[in-house]
Amino acid sequence: MMEKLKSRKFWICVAAFLASIAVSISGLSTNNTTVITIGTVCGIASAAIYAFCEAWVDGKAVRKD
Repeated sequence: MMEKLKSRKFWICVAAFLASIAVSISGLSTNNTTVITIGTVCGIASAAIYAFCEAWVDGKAVRKD
């Protein structure tokens, strides 16, 4: 777990997810459906991109062994 906390990819994913939550909240406060949708999509995309990157890195590590 400590290794994950030192990962730049992990912290970038956390930052992107928190930013997407902030966008969604601002959309809710202004009652703007488009902004809410963009925030939601970006939150899901940040998690998907992180998972893809982790799988890609793990796949490269397995091939080296």
